[in-house]
Amino acid sequence: MSDSELTSQHAPLRPPSDWVQRWSHLVPVGAEVLDVASGPGRHMQWFAERGCSVTGVDRSGEALASAERFGKVIKSDIEGGTWPLAGRQFAAVVVTNYLWRQNFPDILESVAPGGVLIYETFAIGNESVGRPARAEFLLQTGELLGLCKGLRVIAYEDGFLDEPARFVQRIVARHEPSPASELFRAQLGHSD
Repeated sequence: MSDSELTSQHAPLRPPSDWVQRWSHLVPVGAEVLDVASGPGRHMQWFAERGCSVTGVDRSGEALASAERFGKVIKSDIEGGTWPLAGRQFAAVVVTNYLWRQNFPDILESVAPGGVLIYETFAIGNESVGRPARAEFLLQTGELLGLCKGLRVIAYEDGFLDEPARFVQRIVARHEPSPASELFRAQLGHSD
């Protein structure tokens, strides 16, 4: 089946997040990228078009039917089950419009040394302009910074955006490799 036939079978995707677009230059061509709660694959498409190998995880089979044209997909209820990617690490982990605090340690462990986390989701204040409005789905002031302690923060924003109106927190953070692991990689002749 041709790419045009595949595309015609699926509804057009929304454009990728401005935040993801702005910081995707940190992800090298050929890198492995994980899209958490990928939905139909707008960020999978963005990175696949940039030469990355992409994996998406979502609980919706319908969404993954769209996303699978861009890379590997994993159907998993990551809120109710075990993390399906235990032990796997990626050069980039992308999360947008999703928050389930219990999975944050798994998400962080999925970022390989030298890799980046690109995360954007709703924050307190969003209840005044739309959904989500329940506190358990809204980051508290500065919470994303706290959750990413141990990573090197490259960029962070916490505030209001319009079109559509929403309150968000977003971060780009790098998992700095330890000097010992970098020395070992250098001795083996490996480099990033």
